[in-house]
Amino acid sequence: MMQDTARGPLARRSFLSRLLAGAGAFGAAFGATTAAEAQATPPAGAFQPARHPEDDWFEQTTGKHRFFYDTTTADAFAQALFFARNFFVANASGYKLADADLAQIICLRHESTSFAFTDAMWAKYGAALSERAANFVDPKSKQVPTTNIMMVGGYGELMRNVNVTIDQMAKRGVRFAVCAMATRAAAQLAAQKTGGNVDAIYKELTENLIPNGHMVPAGIVAVNRAQERGYTFSYVV
Repeated sequence: MMQDTARGPLARRSFLSRLLAGAGAFGAAFGATTAAEAQATPPAGAFQPARHPEDDWFEQTTGKHRFFYDTTTADAFAQALFFARNFFVANASGYKLADADLAQIICLRHESTSFAFTDAMWAKYGAALSERAANFVDPKSKQVPTTNIMMVGGYGELMRNVNVTIDQMAKRGVRFAVCAMATRAAAQLAAQKTGGNVDAIYKELTENLIPNGHMVPAGIVAVNRAQERGYTFSYVV
């Protein structure tokens, strides 16, 4: 009897401990499931951005990580090219990720839009494109460029892209959002300088984009839509 009595309280305590531990595990599992469900299903009345087919190009990627660079000046665009290269390099060395794992878009709007066009457009409308880019000049010759100098290396520290070119980044999968409103403004200025037709020049510019260029209604609209599509945002200065 004494032995049974001594075992009784121990048995009861062991049973209670197991019961509480089981309840705790159940509660943790239930809480985790609830949290996951809450994350997957926004609460009633929570804001959900509308989706438009015009923006589906943001989804044309296998990237596990998404980055969107907003640029409004020539210097900022050059810097964004350099940052995009660094993003590839650091993710490869630090995480063993391939280029295809990273979705990067650089937005060209306002004064940076001039660099969204090919050498042929700079040869033909360089004066207007330079003026639209805050009177940008070739840092070597100090003259209005007749080519898109963001397409070629060789400028080193004279430019903030430090020899990282549009072509190099396009080949690695970087895409470029090009502001239609700024392109229209460039066409208007080019028409004034050449006596040409605004609509014809605008059409010509949009048909001669840099590799991986994509026209958007306005750069600022792309800034908004990219974030609604899960891209991390960086305003490059």
